[in-house]
Amino acid sequence: MKSSEMISYILSGKLDCVLTRLYGSEKIAAQRERYLSAISHFSARYGEDRDVALFSVPGRSELSGNHTDHNLGKVIAASVDLDMIAVASPSTDSVVRLKSEGFPEDVVNVSSDLTPNPAGYGSSSALISGVLAGFLSRGYCVGGFDAYTISNVPKGSGLSSSAVFENMIGTILNEFYNGGGVSLVEISKISQSAERDFFGKPCGLMDQLACALGGVVAIDFRVPNDPEIDRVKLDLDEKGYRLCIVNTGGDHADLTDDYAAVPAEMKSVAVALGKNVLREVDERDFWALLPTLRTSLSDRAVLRAMHFFAENARVDTQKEMLLAGDFDGFLSQVIASGRSSFCYLQNVYAAKNPSEQGISLALCLAEDQLSGVGAWRVHGGGFAGTIQAYVPTALVSKFCSRMEQVFGEGACTVLRIRSESAMKIL
Repeated sequence: MKSSEMISYILSGKLDCVLTRLYGSEKIAAQRERYLSAISHFSARYGEDRDVALFSVPGRSELSGNHTDHNLGKVIAASVDLDMIAVASPSTDSVVRLKSEGFPEDVVNVSSDLTPNPAGYGSSSALISGVLAGFLSRGYCVGGFDAYTISNVPKGSGLSSSAVFENMIGTILNEFYNGGGVSLVEISKISQSAERDFFGKPCGLMDQLACALGGVVAIDFRVPNDPEIDRVKLDLDEKGYRLCIVNTGGDHADLTDDYAAVPAEMKSVAVALGKNVLREVDERDFWALLPTLRTSLSDRAVLRAMHFFAENARVDTQKEMLLAGDFDGFLSQVIASGRSSFCYLQNVYAAKNPSEQGISLALCLAEDQLSGVGAWRVHGGGFAGTIQAYVPTALVSKFCSRMEQVFGEGACTVLRIRSESAMKIL
């Protein structure tokens, strides 16, 4: 569809049914403007009246399984109604040009820029190169395209902005050059490889899968190349709750080592027990050899292994509770998960910067506001960033007001679970 036709289509209201599914009826007007803005910026930068397509990739919220996926554990995660949208068109050369709102344009040559380069670690261009390389290495087709993106998935929010970006590149390549034939799971694996090998960040597969698949999913990574994925129904509106994310505004600079130490220390325990990852370890062997492990490794490594074993079992418990409709039981396990992350996993603040404890403070405030009626836990990778809270609908306004008094206007985001996957809209 030509960009001018796309504008007319949106203005006529013909896209409203899709926008309602993605964002809810109360947000249609704002989302229309958002898509129209993306088309306008695309046209101004890449040419008027190009044949274009619209794409949307959601962010994600981890509901259970904090730092378990990288040791082949289990998680429950959900896609949410914050997303990245893109207006894109195939190009006539072998170059990807992508302009994200508020950031410099990325330009990647499909023919020459597909080798990992440590000098480019941490850059969006490196992620584009990584996804392109991943498609090629798996025998899929690639080509150039021009795209303009707008995202309301904040960086450092625990909602996986990098996974959203990677999946967006994969979704565009899938539609333009592979006829939509690459599965969402395969795109997620390619995205993970891009983040690990080209971006320089060790990560599991949860973020990419949860952003790609849509809805609530329980994922078991025992077989990493073939994760077991089950759909789980959770309607928070029906339960009278909303999911709130509180961004504490913590500084994420220089936290890569803190993130990397979590899987590394867990794996060091596994190696000491003759295995590669904790999922392969018999927990009874761990407890039997605990005195030796804390001497040969470290107390923190042992504590993080304890978290893994308990959290992995907790995922199964919470999954069964949701399937049985025991929402109160599920919430009690949310709190237990958060306490385990604080006490054993120790990812609520960075040990090298103990004076900055925004997450700790937010958790204390949430407990004060919600004790007896809701649940709260650290969200995502931790160390700085966000907490997650299940808030009764009647208390949402008061809860957000209190959090924003402390952490600033806009710090509290109220989310809905999105059922739609990463997708080409038109």
